[in-house]
Amino acid sequence: MKIAIVILNWNGKKLLEQFLPSIINFSISDAQIYVADNASSDDSIRFIEKNYPQVTIIRNKENGGYAKGYNDALRSVKADIYGLINSDIEVTENWLKPITSEFQQNKNTAIIQPKILDFKNKSKFEYAGAAGGFIDFFGYPYCRGRIFNHLETDQNQFNDITDIFWASGACFFIRATIFHQLNGFDEDYFAHQEEIDLCWRTQNLGYTIKYVGTSCVYHIGGATLQETNPQKTFLNFRNNLLTILKNVPKKRLFFVIFSRLILDGIAGLKFIFELKPIHTFAILKAHLSFYQNFNKFLRKRKKLIKKQHYNLHVSVVWQYFVLGRNKFKKLH
Repeated sequence: MKIAIVILNWNGKKLLEQFLPSIINFSISDAQIYVADNASSDDSIRFIEKNYPQVTIIRNKENGGYAKGYNDALRSVKADIYGLINSDIEVTENWLKPITSEFQQNKNTAIIQPKILDFKNKSKFEYAGAAGGFIDFFGYPYCRGRIFNHLETDQNQFNDITDIFWASGACFFIRATIFHQLNGFDEDYFAHQEEIDLCWRTQNLGYTIKYVGTSCVYHIGGATLQETNPQKTFLNFRNNLLTILKNVPKKRLFFVIFSRLILDGIAGLKFIFELKPIHTFAILKAHLSFYQNFNKFLRKRKKLIKKQHYNLHVSVVWQYFVLGRNKFKKLH
């Protein structure tokens, strides 16, 4: 089984200096390593060429974000499994073996995510993926080990191998045949939550998404866009609405979208009360962009063979903000 580790880079020389060594040290015997550069203006490429000649560089013509960046790069990568790794990920010894084993043993497994812990506090799960992702009744993504902004302490409670609904794009393994069968990521997302859409479409084909907790990586998170950046708020709110429109089963679609308009309005008011009006404007901008893309995504929806059902009984908004439940095992 041929594995390609592909790191997407945009002006990330400092991150490559810090994290590329661990990826090479713990992966080079099991995988070919690539850096896909999104038309960086710093000297990232020269740094790699000088210090790591064993790394193959792919030069993308433009910065198309996460989605287009990987779509462009993976056209030239020949492998059985693609491992898409953020440039701010530190990997651990033997991290690839449990992932490879799961792919080999279960042919229906299409996508895998390892355990993702916080590089800055290695006893905590990391926001972007934690121990595997799910979708609630209203289309909100949440994770084992992370409900909204609450991060659980890692006490080996998620050292298992189990089915999940979505895998984090921070460390995302997918069979190459399935990636290309689905034409990769939806480039209209640019960045954020395109992996959830791809996981949803993968399950439409009957494949499963797995979390492999016997493999562990550490993620800084926010190295490209900090949580305080309104552009991140815009992309998260807009792309979540687009994912709902594209994928939620028909009988629940109108109710879920209508409910989200109300809930997002409440979120906007919350930002105002927190004296963060710039994020309220980002939500308004996200909804405007959603309306502008409505017909386009409706057409995309019609091309899907079916809409995979998701968790229809859990509302993380209700359980977290009203009932005060902030751990995955308390949700029901």
